[in-house]
Amino acid sequence: MSNNNFSKLSLSQPLLENLATLGYNEMTPIQEQSLPLILSGKDVVAQGKTGSGKTAAFALGLLSNLSVKRFRVQSLVLCPTRELADQVSKEIRRLARAVHNVKVLTLCGGVPMGPQIGSLEHGAHIIVGTPGRIEDHLNRGRLNLDNLNTLVLDEADRMLEMGFQSALDLIFSLCPKQRQTLLFSATFPDQIKPITQSIMKNPETVKVVSTHDESSIDQHFYQVATGKQRLDAVRKLLAMYQPQSSVIFCTTKVETQSVADQLVSFGVSCAALHGDLEQRERDQTLTMFANKSISVLVATDVAARGLDIEKLDAVINYQLSRDPEVHVHRIGRTGRAGSQGIACSIVAENEIHLIIKLEDYLKQSISFEELPGDAYLEKRLAKPTMATLQIDGGRKQKVRPGDILGALTAKSKSSGKSELTGDQIGKIQIFDLKAYVAVDRKVADLALRKITTGKLKGKSFKARYMRL
Repeated sequence: MSNNNFSKLSLSQPLLENLATLGYNEMTPIQEQSLPLILSGKDVVAQGKTGSGKTAAFALGLLSNLSVKRFRVQSLVLCPTRELADQVSKEIRRLARAVHNVKVLTLCGGVPMGPQIGSLEHGAHIIVGTPGRIEDHLNRGRLNLDNLNTLVLDEADRMLEMGFQSALDLIFSLCPKQRQTLLFSATFPDQIKPITQSIMKNPETVKVVSTHDESSIDQHFYQVATGKQRLDAVRKLLAMYQPQSSVIFCTTKVETQSVADQLVSFGVSCAALHGDLEQRERDQTLTMFANKSISVLVATDVAARGLDIEKLDAVINYQLSRDPEVHVHRIGRTGRAGSQGIACSIVAENEIHLIIKLEDYLKQSISFEELPGDAYLEKRLAKPTMATLQIDGGRKQKVRPGDILGALTAKSKSSGKSELTGDQIGKIQIFDLKAYVAVDRKVADLALRKITTGKLKGKSFKARYMRL
């Protein structure tokens, strides 16, 4: 038996059995270093990149500290964005499956307040939310933290960047002093230190610099003179590498939208992701990108934090980050799970000081390469391999992924054969009132016809192509 098996921890048998069914056999480095400290009741400051397994680390800690019979809010997890909060809630529910009657409630902005008020009146054990919405519920007396035993700050650096300091101060002031505090983040800028000193008691520090093999990321640096050259550089790199799935990082929301709009005008399958989008637009953009029906996502660092995107072929830094840690975090999104990834950074002449800073941080010399020639500006990019269908039915209508898969692969009454195969169907996502399914673009019309003319759960549902 491996020495980093979950079974060596003081976890309950139901939690251990559920971990085994989920395929969580061995701990990741951040879990191995932080979980023993968390389970012993210590305050922990942990640094780890996206995909390092930190969500499971603090989730197992707060579940171990939970008394299901006490129907009070015992754990609060704060996240910078709704997407990350939804992802964290989903993971906690998965890990809590073997513990009966655990209620997890997500409280985030960008969605109606009414249903949240109703859910709060029914009570919860674990609250996951964004600081602004949590502050709102606390100010209106709808949320009581008197019984809190575990406070978790997930991606604390981004919460400070987004201006949540005053909301965090209020939340901290209303938490019991006798509690466990866990702070997880990908980077640790100086402004985090005062928080750790003021709200934590003798915290233990855990740092896992990387969870991927650095050799699996192929880094390239290119120098340009003007903003116009920067956009042309992106187009050339997309044309040369032809990535099926890539993220372009920009530093501002305005720039993010501008770059996305310009790329779309050149025929690139592309969408923007930033804080000024309405929640519906954000949800649709992320769904289509995860479903491989959009090839390029242009995003700010804050909006992209917590993205759960598999097999990202390339990352392009439209501008270098001023923080070397953020640079490493950005490029760490590609080259995961043993696959080869590409990271391209475009650097203007007045940004050379950032290259020097990055060289010091990486402890290696950086040299510039020559950009692909102008001929690549005329080269067509590969279209996305998948299309996304939106179905007007979801959890509330008891629609499950298996129902959609079954309807699509059902045998034809005339031929007795299935017209669609399982490998032509991609990711299926179920929401309260909607469901989304990715299908091979070549058979998308057939798939749409099968959904609209067939039945799910014995009922007819409307469906359409999903477009931004």
